[in-house]
Amino acid sequence: MLFRSAMQTKLRSDAFLQQAMDTCGDAVYRLALCRLNSRADAEDVYQEVFLRLLRDDTDFRDTEHLKAWLLRVTLSRCADLRRSAWFKRTAPMEAAADAAAPEPESSSELWQAVHALPDDQRIAVWLHYVEGYRTEEIAEMVGCRPATVRTRLHRARKQLKLDLEGSYDEEQLERIEGHQGSAGAEGAHAGSSS
Repeated sequence: MLFRSAMQTKLRSDAFLQQAMDTCGDAVYRLALCRLNSRADAEDVYQEVFLRLLRDDTDFRDTEHLKAWLLRVTLSRCADLRRSAWFKRTAPMEAAADAAAPEPESSSELWQAVHALPDDQRIAVWLHYVEGYRTEEIAEMVGCRPATVRTRLHRARKQLKLDLEGSYDEEQLERIEGHQGSAGAEGAHAGSSS
């Protein structure tokens, strides 16, 4: 009995956990879904991430620190799951590619193209353009240098442009590039040439 009560005192409060799930839960789920392409696996990762938060004793500075921690744990858990023998021998039961992305009709082709990117590029695009993180923050989350993140973003934009040229007219491409220019102008392809 003494061991059990000692364990219970180390758990976070229900109110804290509920607030974390309300403020960051969607981002955790969407990132897991984007990474794993399976709703069931994303739901499992979601639960595991918040169970880990329940038991963790990190003192978070603010909501952004909490969100960054949750997304790092999500990426780590997704990587663990993808490395598992079980994951390698199974296939997702549904095609959930579009469920991870925002659903404006005009950009569904864009999100299909984003989903087709290699994992490292797709995660960089997701964290930068959807979640709004700077390249330095993404680098810390995924464990690489900021220059590597900028390279991944540059390669992803280049691939997306190639993939979408046939399905978008010039005006739509300019809008996409305009958004990328304003959000990713921090040197995503500084000094590089195609």
